[in-house]
Amino acid sequence: MATVSDQTTSMCTHCDRAIPSANIDLHYAHCSRNLERCKICCDMVPKTLAEEHYLNTHAPVACSLCSETMERDILDIHRDENCPRRMVTCEFCEFPLPAIDLVEHQEVCGNRTELCHLCNKYVRLRERYNHEDSCNRIQENSSRPSRYVRPVERDEGPRRRPQNDFPRKRVFFTIAITGIAVILGSIFFQRKTDLSNVQ
Repeated sequence: MATVSDQTTSMCTHCDRAIPSANIDLHYAHCSRNLERCKICCDMVPKTLAEEHYLNTHAPVACSLCSETMERDILDIHRDENCPRRMVTCEFCEFPLPAIDLVEHQEVCGNRTELCHLCNKYVRLRERYNHEDSCNRIQENSSRPSRYVRPVERDEGPRRRPQNDFPRKRVFFTIAITGIAVILGSIFFQRKTDLSNVQ
């Protein structure tokens, strides 16, 4: 027996609550007839609502996105972080898609290219951040004059390849490849017509 504010109390053996000693017999009769302890959370719940308590609080639930069954208390974490059908955003194009498709999508999307405005080169989107860092460092280094540069060179700035030099090489290469293709095509065509004349 315990004393609480000048009243003696007794512990109910069914619900483990302190009850005034004068009411303990009546309380115990009511408590044991109407309440039961939940086997999972140990809360006292009305016997008539025990099944509802279990279903609403403890029963495994299915994820509405992927239908996987799990404990109710981890459902929110599953939906937000682990569900393969949760919606995520591609880091390259910001397109929303299911997480299960993200790796395949980003494999293709990350291989797209964009023009770097610092160096005028096309860069893969997956390499953009590393490229921008290195490109910025190169820009910073080239903006500072070197100790060993002669004053005349410093005034002229860095020497650049003529703009038309690279496309001119590409044009000659394209013409050469086209010429080879024409020659090979005419040889094969000539053999085909020679074989058809023989028959």
